[in-house]
Amino acid sequence: MTTYIAPVRDMMFVLNELADLQEVGALPGCEEVNPELVESILDEAGKFASEIIAPLNASGDRQGSRLEKDGAVKSPEGFKQAYRKFVENGWGALSCPPEFGGQGLPQIVAKPVQEMWKAANLSFSLCPMLTQGAIEALVHHASPQLRETFLPKMVSGEWRGTMNLTEPQAGSDLAAVRSRAEPEGDHYRIYGMKIFITWGEQDLTGNIVHLVLARLPDAPEGVKGISLFVVPKFLVNPDGSLGRRNDLQCVSLEHKMGIHASPTAVMAYGDKEGAIGYLVGQPNRGLEYMFTMMNHARLAVGLEGLAISDRAYQQALNYAKERVQGRALTQPGAGRVTIIHHPDVRRMLMSMKSQVEAMRAVAYLTAGYMDQAARHPDKTERARYQGLVDFMTPVVKGWCTENSIEITSTGIQVHGGMGFIEETGACQHMRDARITTIYEGTTGIQANDLIGRKMARENGTTLKVLLEIMRADQAKVARVSDPDFNAIAASQNAGLDAVAECAEWVVKTYHQDPAQAAAVAVPFLMLIGTVCGGWQMGRAALVARERLAAQEGDESFHKAKIKTSRFYADHILPRAVAYRHAVVQGAEDALALEENQF
Repeated sequence: MTTYIAPVRDMMFVLNELADLQEVGALPGCEEVNPELVESILDEAGKFASEIIAPLNASGDRQGSRLEKDGAVKSPEGFKQAYRKFVENGWGALSCPPEFGGQGLPQIVAKPVQEMWKAANLSFSLCPMLTQGAIEALVHHASPQLRETFLPKMVSGEWRGTMNLTEPQAGSDLAAVRSRAEPEGDHYRIYGMKIFITWGEQDLTGNIVHLVLARLPDAPEGVKGISLFVVPKFLVNPDGSLGRRNDLQCVSLEHKMGIHASPTAVMAYGDKEGAIGYLVGQPNRGLEYMFTMMNHARLAVGLEGLAISDRAYQQALNYAKERVQGRALTQPGAGRVTIIHHPDVRRMLMSMKSQVEAMRAVAYLTAGYMDQAARHPDKTERARYQGLVDFMTPVVKGWCTENSIEITSTGIQVHGGMGFIEETGACQHMRDARITTIYEGTTGIQANDLIGRKMARENGTTLKVLLEIMRADQAKVARVSDPDFNAIAASQNAGLDAVAECAEWVVKTYHQDPAQAAAVAVPFLMLIGTVCGGWQMGRAALVARERLAAQEGDESFHKAKIKTSRFYADHILPRAVAYRHAVVQGAEDALALEENQF
């Protein structure tokens, strides 16, 4: 079983050449952000990920978190010590507001660091990830008093946060939420049960700050009647010290396919006198507030798809370089060789590598858009970038996580029979990856969000802007007289044509028959992600060619970048044509059968 080595070189290439790190560094509040600083941060984060967190990945999977008789949860061996070091080094506060003790770094810096945590140990990373989302929700929507009470210790990592949405009868349909909040003076009494609460109970921190959706007595029906409450595990005294235990309890932990070290709790609120909670913002606007956290989490889960894919690729690559098996067609008479010499193993590794690099580029580009949307001095530009962030969020989440299922499966295949054996560790990556397509809204939910809110509502305006940008970059690739670039440009052009045709079909069909559009929403999302990946790989190839011509940087790395881009264009990007056919021709087929015909 191999450890994890953070791909800092490719990360910095993407940040500098594709994600506009220097432009972000020119934004207000980011003046100290420069490539040298970012690389030093990534180097240190990479060391922490590989030396402290990654070694706990396999052991944490075997041991899992366990529920004790008193309702306490015990984390796997080594997790508490690793978390303590994580907090001492300030890693959880990178992008948090400085007024609450954070470092205020932009998302374009924080997201690569998050990728490292997720690749090294996905279960471990989920605890700080959800806290980041809870912090975002409180920063934007909570009262000054709530922010002052909870945020400093959440930012420091002394306390952690969770997100409590789902109930037994209310999964994606949050209109069915039944948890209730009874007013009592300056607070509320919360009653109800929540399920699937990641790190809902744990022994890493002194307090847990739960964000809970519940209904007030006079709330209207449906999603418009949901409010958001802060419900701490331990109440907080006026001086900031911890008071008595609140009336909430972890009653069970789920037995899951993967992420065993991450406790997924069933939480009961108000079994006795009612759990004390504090209203966030205005009544009945809880779902709106929660989506601040949700959108943050969706991008983070997209990063999980990228991260676990890279971890699986690294392990498959190392195994292929070590495993001796058979003779190579490419080296007649050479005797027995390591399997990386076999053509089909090369194809699998190239498939993994090219998709990982494409996903990284698209995810980091979106992080840069986030910073522009939050910090650009021009209001019009902020709005334009926010439109791009809103459009790309479901794409990054859905496309990267769906790819991770394929890529981690390919990693098992590279291992052959040993990949099916748990001791090699290849199985864990696929088991852990499987939840990512479900977390924070399934791929179908992401796709319906994409075609509805992000396409039909604005008649495809943002996608048209994105298409113009991609067309301009494709033209630059097409002007290069070189077989690799000719192939990349041709494949890009076919993909862009497919997007343009499908976008027109989706907008028109959604307004006429939403069910038809929804039936092919996932192929449309995968089309957008695949073509955006091809766009970024083409840009990467152009930069690599320029560096080679100027004899700058690592020659081997830049040559590999061009060939990897060519592979993506020949093997992955042609899927766009199939997605186009499924979108334009396949809606009626998906809805053709009556219920009793299945």
